[in-house]
Amino acid sequence: MDAKLTLILGGAASGKSAYAETRVIATRKPRLYWATAQVFDTEMADKVSRHITQRGDNWITIEEPQDATKALSSVTKDMVVLMDCATMWLTNHLLADHDLEYETRQLLTALESCPAEIVVVTNETGLGIVPENALARRFREAQGRLNITLAAKADRVVNVVAGLPQILKGNA
Repeated sequence: MDAKLTLILGGAASGKSAYAETRVIATRKPRLYWATAQVFDTEMADKVSRHITQRGDNWITIEEPQDATKALSSVTKDMVVLMDCATMWLTNHLLADHDLEYETRQLLTALESCPAEIVVVTNETGLGIVPENALARRFREAQGRLNITLAAKADRVVNVVAGLPQILKGNA
């Protein structure tokens, strides 16, 4: 990889995580997986289990749903980080009723301060209909703003559709 920050976005089950993992593995660097999901039910436990199996061995995993500084505190320059995903990170803060602008600034500071290459996976949520309820509309707007902010900071942005990467910014 030749980008300090890569943003990989796409719809649900689009292949974005698998693509991100392939990119990270290709660096041949020690890899850290920053897991942001919280498991509250069996469906999510099954999804996490599938992701762990898909990733395989040779990953250091940090389970940290909110604190970017904490998640990245042990990262060294020779490593590569995969944050999967910014959407879950945002959801965790939204449901905790945190100040999303403040938390986004904290995330950006942690990403910029991290000495390693970073790949961030996020969902593109703006392609559907306008949600019927206020929380869903607030989430969709916040996710869009987060994605815009991350894409502006990223050296490379890749949109994954049906498992196929489309380079939006930077090199392949």
